[in-house]
Amino acid sequence: MKTYDYHHLDHIKKQQKSKRALWITLLLTIFFTLVEVVGGMLSNSLALLSDSAHMLSDVLALGLSMTAIYMATRNPNKKYTFGYLRFEILASFINGLALVVISVVIFIEGIKRMITPSEINFTLMLTIAIIGLIVNIVLTIVLSRSTRDEENLNIKSALWHFIGDLLNSIGVIISALLIWFTGLMIIDPIISMIIGGVIFIGGAKIIRESYLILMETVPDQFDLDLIRQDILSIKGVENVHEMHLWTITTNHYSLTAHIFVYHDSQASETIANINELLASKYQIVHSTIQIENPMIHDHGQYGKDFLRQQA
Repeated sequence: MKTYDYHHLDHIKKQQKSKRALWITLLLTIFFTLVEVVGGMLSNSLALLSDSAHMLSDVLALGLSMTAIYMATRNPNKKYTFGYLRFEILASFINGLALVVISVVIFIEGIKRMITPSEINFTLMLTIAIIGLIVNIVLTIVLSRSTRDEENLNIKSALWHFIGDLLNSIGVIISALLIWFTGLMIIDPIISMIIGGVIFIGGAKIIRESYLILMETVPDQFDLDLIRQDILSIKGVENVHEMHLWTITTNHYSLTAHIFVYHDSQASETIANINELLASKYQIVHSTIQIENPMIHDHGQYGKDFLRQQA
């Protein structure tokens, strides 16, 4: 006989606004990447070429982000019981790594250009940079609005890519103007290296956030000791242990805990009260509470110490 696992909570994430924002961003990015690659090669500008390389990574990052959003809509099954929500975090981690790698490459190329400066077609460089600035302002606004409507680390990582692009465009414009007025070609790699540093910081931040989620650390906004004390304040609860709290994906949290209860307490009612507390005060709606009796369930020295205190 075939059985089905019933989920009273959806382990899916539908993000229509984020999906629409990513499609708009992806199409515009592909178009401008082609323009910037050709322009960077013709103008021989490292700042422009570094921006085109970053834009190319944006296309890959956006493709990964789109995949994550579609994966998050798939229902759980007997193998993926949490659904595919965690793919969002994997996509964010990869995007963060891409940002760091790009920034390092830009820095290395900047050093090479400082050692051996080369001539630059500043007119073409400036024209493409201005077009890029307009495109990146539009894309940054589209994605930033999306993150306000639907909080998503995956979209946030894509947004950091375009913040880097926006800074790149501004940097290229500044670089072109300074070269025009001073004639110093070294300004081009210096500007690109500064931009690379900003991109590195954004990538490192995304890596850290996604790493903490993948390591199933307690989210920063929660105090585990405070939650434990609140659970202990519920009638019937004597002890809370084996408590874990982690993030499945952005704004999706899970909590598990074992509790000792008074002999005359109603176990089902106690669990219901704990779940209500977690949902109303902490917005944790996916919790698993296990009722235990230290006289029946072996807890080693921990259980013995607890029974001694209760005697």
